[in-house]
Amino acid sequence: MNYTLPIKGMTCAACSARVEKVVNKMDGVEASVNLPLETIHVKIEGKGKLRDVIQAIEKAGYHVPLQEKTFKVEGMTCAACQARVEKVVGRIEGVTDVSVNLPLESGTVTYFEGTLDPSIVSAKVEKAGFKANFQEETNDKRGEDKKDKKQRERWMFYLALIFSVPLFVTMIDHFVPNQMILPHWFMNGYLQWALATPVQFIAGWTFYKGSYKSLRGGSANMDVLVALGTSAAYGYSVYLVLQGEVLLFFETSAIIITLVLLGKLLEARAKGKTSEAIKSLLKLQAKTAVVYRDGTEVQVPLEEVRKDEVVIVRPGEKIPVDGMVEEGFSSVDESMLTGESLPVDKKAGDQVVGGTVNGHGRLQFRATALGKESTLAQIVKIVEEAQTSKAPIQRLVDKISSYFVPTAVGIAVLTFLVWYFLIGVSFQVALINFTAVLVIACPCALGLATPTSIMVGTGRSAEKGVLFKGGEHLERTQRVQTVVFDKTGTLTKGKPEVVDIHTASMNEEKLLQLAASIEKASEHPLGAAIVREAEIRELELLQLDHFEALPGYGVKATLDGLTYFVGSRKLLKKFDIQATDWEETLQQLEITGKTAMLVANDQTVLGLIAVRDQVKDTSKEVVAELKSTGLEVIMLTGDNERTANAIARELGIDRVISDVLPDQKAKEIERLQQEGKQVLMVGDGINDAPALAVADIGIAVGTGTDVAIEAADITLMRDDLRAVGEAIKMSKLTMRNIKQNLFWAFLYNSIGIPIAAFGLLEPWVAGAAMAFSSVSVISNSLRLKHIID
Repeated sequence: MNYTLPIKGMTCAACSARVEKVVNKMDGVEASVNLPLETIHVKIEGKGKLRDVIQAIEKAGYHVPLQEKTFKVEGMTCAACQARVEKVVGRIEGVTDVSVNLPLESGTVTYFEGTLDPSIVSAKVEKAGFKANFQEETNDKRGEDKKDKKQRERWMFYLALIFSVPLFVTMIDHFVPNQMILPHWFMNGYLQWALATPVQFIAGWTFYKGSYKSLRGGSANMDVLVALGTSAAYGYSVYLVLQGEVLLFFETSAIIITLVLLGKLLEARAKGKTSEAIKSLLKLQAKTAVVYRDGTEVQVPLEEVRKDEVVIVRPGEKIPVDGMVEEGFSSVDESMLTGESLPVDKKAGDQVVGGTVNGHGRLQFRATALGKESTLAQIVKIVEEAQTSKAPIQRLVDKISSYFVPTAVGIAVLTFLVWYFLIGVSFQVALINFTAVLVIACPCALGLATPTSIMVGTGRSAEKGVLFKGGEHLERTQRVQTVVFDKTGTLTKGKPEVVDIHTASMNEEKLLQLAASIEKASEHPLGAAIVREAEIRELELLQLDHFEALPGYGVKATLDGLTYFVGSRKLLKKFDIQATDWEETLQQLEITGKTAMLVANDQTVLGLIAVRDQVKDTSKEVVAELKSTGLEVIMLTGDNERTANAIARELGIDRVISDVLPDQKAKEIERLQQEGKQVLMVGDGINDAPALAVADIGIAVGTGTDVAIEAADITLMRDDLRAVGEAIKMSKLTMRNIKQNLFWAFLYNSIGIPIAAFGLLEPWVAGAAMAFSSVSVISNSLRLKHIID
């Protein structure tokens, strides 16, 4: 086999030579590295060596990146099918992980870039009895296909129902022979045979087809159980008709097929409701947009809007694409994005998001993000990925399900043998018990128990502005014991204001002008506060010769040949500048929750500027709510101890970790984890990203930076920390719902199989129970919509 793999980390010819050397040492492997393209072409003799090649590259200090592809899967009916698809795809060389979602009928395969051919996956899945499609379908096409499939299933059910009702009545007639419900000729065996045959081989053909594909692929699924059980009852009834018997079992096979088809219809309808969150998000998108072209307003389809084009939105219209407002003023309903019902005012310079609804004003904005780059598309993508991902608990269920069907067939055969040979009952009784075990044993409810809850939980959460990036994050969130908040921009508004200015010799405005000129090049919120104050006072800013940011300390700049510093005590200490005369003033300011920044030249302190960042209106409420549930709340900040403690007292936070440099935040999270705590970190800035990634669960406030959002496991789409408590609550409710589903699914099989094996369950009753067990599990999942209010 030949592969061309990308390699990250190579910088020179020595790197490429190193990679070639380690790979070519392996038996049956030839490698050639292309340094400019950062790739390696590998020729491998035999199978099973690709992973060894990649491990050798990784061990040499380089990296082969991973990729993901999503594909649709047709033909799955139960958890055993799902497990089979995962098994065959997981065996393909280069694949590191595969996750298949039964309710969504889709899968995600993770593989080393350059190693996977989608056609190989499709072939393997088809050989296993299913169909895989990697082509990206439009939502309309997908909807049409599902509609057609439901229509076919509905007609097959109606066909089965029409022919099964007379057979069902004949069954009643068997139990009450003196109460003739139907004419006597309905009891004719050949008529019953004629009624049962369309049900068995037309309406029930889907089970034979599924069984053949499943068995051909080396596994057994729900179709095998239904086809085997009903065929046994139908075939034996045909034998009895030919022998002239009148006590037949055609109704057993026909009613089982009818009930299972009914269950599949109800299941499909319920499944559709579990993915309503994505459907409702997609419906939010406008179909057309009004743009300026050649000096006139033109209405065009949404797909034809170009980036940087000027878009016009009139009052009451949907905003078609993301953009930056250039003219106009209005209030915009962003509830689809944030879950917050109050409209948000928009003016020139503000961002607007496609799918939100314009209020009373007319807006003119420039398009900044289209198609897959838009906020709405990104939200849909996150929700879809969360719904197709698996919680850790699901992997255990999948493993159990993969053994379930073969075990059920074994129990059914054993049941028949015991009843017929050991107990000595008639062949008919043994066959009925055999069929009942097969039908009751279908693990459909087991396969739906976890993914349906995750779909509803993540979907409902998205509607409330809380985006879980995967099922594993949804599961882990409910385990957290400690919540760590970044201070600036998270607990506080992130827009501090200058409240005090103290000088040594120069006047107040001169000190502010100097500090603002230096901080103009900084991106720190405290520096921005100084610049804003200078702008309010209409001070002219000076031109710097040189600027240098010192993260965690402050800034250093050169102006007219002189060196100046603006920052903390640590900054001045770092450059051996004495600030002891200012210590008392610093402490007095810090005790009241103000942050003081010293302004100095390379010899002495020129003065200090104190700023204060106001806490968010909801921060105190959120801290109290989290503490009331038994969670430990910690504030993590780069501020000095006195200022941090003052803010913490105001918020009711008992533990503060202060004076933390940006690169130390992740280490502080690791220290908490070493204490045995499950840590949830909430932040919004670039310097929070490492800590968000290290924490057991990272939550990024959606108004923060893209880097923080990318590093986090959960994103809050609104700047309201009450959503942190909601995220934890959603996780707990969803996991409780999953456990309820699993309990009932396992209980159903655990109780149903022994009852059927002991001959206490009619096969048609088993069919009804099996069909409605899936519906009950999905219905319980749908309750989450109303529980998560």
